[in-house]
Amino acid sequence: MNNLTPLEPKADKATVRRHNLSLVLRAVLDAGEATRAGVATHVGLTRAAVSSLVEQLLEYGFVTEWGKTSSGQVGRPGTVLKVSRSGPAGLGVEINIDFITVCVVDLAGTDRVRLVEHVDNRGVQPSEVLARAARLAARAIGSAAEQDLAPAGVHVALPGLVTGGSVRQAPNLGWQRVAVEGLFAQALLALRPDRRPLPVSSDNEANAAALAELWFGAGTEGVRSFLYLTGEIGIGGALVLQGELLRGAHGFAGEIGHMVVDPDGPLCRCGAHGCLEQYAGQAALLRAAGIDADTGVQGVAELGRRARRGEPAACAAIEGAGRRLGAVVSGAVNLFDPEAVMLGGVYRELIDWLAPAVDRELARRVVSGLWSEDGKRLRAASSLGDAARGAAGVIVREVLEDPAAYAERGGA
Repeated sequence: MNNLTPLEPKADKATVRRHNLSLVLRAVLDAGEATRAGVATHVGLTRAAVSSLVEQLLEYGFVTEWGKTSSGQVGRPGTVLKVSRSGPAGLGVEINIDFITVCVVDLAGTDRVRLVEHVDNRGVQPSEVLARAARLAARAIGSAAEQDLAPAGVHVALPGLVTGGSVRQAPNLGWQRVAVEGLFAQALLALRPDRRPLPVSSDNEANAAALAELWFGAGTEGVRSFLYLTGEIGIGGALVLQGELLRGAHGFAGEIGHMVVDPDGPLCRCGAHGCLEQYAGQAALLRAAGIDADTGVQGVAELGRRARRGEPAACAAIEGAGRRLGAVVSGAVNLFDPEAVMLGGVYRELIDWLAPAVDRELARRVVSGLWSEDGKRLRAASSLGDAARGAAGVIVREVLEDPAAYAERGGA
């Protein structure tokens, strides 16, 4: 039996050039600003090859020239190259239970447009929710155009099991087998004056938020393996190992909110009993503190104010959620051994009161004993580490990996 890995077909000159075009673009991006000579040294190509590739990137509008710089060596000063602040961009859309966020990110990873609509999406037909999101996205595209930015595609992040362009199940939205990409693309196309379709892709919102943290978050600097938790009405989770998102066999890895805390506990929207989100989700936190569970963002802000004042019910609610959260997260830490655990969503807002209880459980239950020894491994997610920004980053990464493909289809 032959177990050898099949040989890759030999790359032709065009394929090599496409790869090198991406290599040079990413070298300029990583440097912030660079000369042709500096890029050539960094990527290991000849100056002549780099100059040719830079001219192509200038023609496409991916990079710009910003005056001259001197290296201190004999010879003419080099021209400074920077990634363009105009041209292709990423458009990310997060559809959650009680809000929709749209974000446009440029090639340098800068957040250029952000629109948020607070709206209850529960019990609303999926087509109407996606139409709402498309209207917000169309507004963002218009704002981006005013800054000479053109999204190269749209990535939609949703709170559920997402695969093959569809939501298989999103219990908190009440969605089952919804063709998200097709419905959203159709709604957005109807709103575009030029009637030009944009490529649409989709993923779970916790995955997108974890990618935002990996690519843009200050809290993960130097950290390549981490567990990301986002607390909203539901609890989402994602695991990044050695800089790569762990998706699982079917793309459904990370559903930590539906790990069972008590088999005889309350019924969850997923159909099981005693899931973690019934004890540590946003609604559970607010109910335990005596706050209306339907007040959403305002309720979380009120919970924080009460905790700051030291009100017993608020502090007890957060403490109880932290214990449950810590017990479940310790199992994931024992299984995957991440460097850090990042808390996003409402957990980030409540981390000052939540972290002590979570930390105590992790210190007690992580079998290696390293949790206490390694210092502060429980961290607040970056304020910019959100699903909409991560979704936009997915599109940007696609452009950076193959800039020629974007140029060949004539931009957005």
